[in-house]
Amino acid sequence: MTIKPIKNERSPNDVDRLVGLNVRRLRKERDMTLVDLAKELDISHQQLQKYETGANRLSAGMISNLSRVLSVPIETLFATSAKAARGRSPSSKQDALRQQGIYWLERTRSEATLQRMVDILKVLGTKP
Repeated sequence: MTIKPIKNERSPNDVDRLVGLNVRRLRKERDMTLVDLAKELDISHQQLQKYETGANRLSAGMISNLSRVLSVPIETLFATSAKAARGRSPSSKQDALRQQGIYWLERTRSEATLQRMVDILKVLGTKP
């Protein structure tokens, strides 16, 4: 007689793995290391790696923190893998770049630095 282990209802599932993959993709798009993002989330880089690989489940609070720190709507963390894996159209590439820009602008603590960033964006935005 073979005894099957009882599946723990709190074990990671496909949605946890999908969110983890999206967190990893967004982190890499922002040129962040595991340590960088983990520090902002106030968790260990090992714990973040477990989230990214789908080894551990993400709580609602952690999903909210990830959304805030990565500067993306929560639903972005749940984007289907097919959607995330597909080649991006030019407009979605621009959307991703805009999200990265928002991310860095929101992280700027110095008013003087923020003003310089805005001035640079103005100059670049007026170039053909």
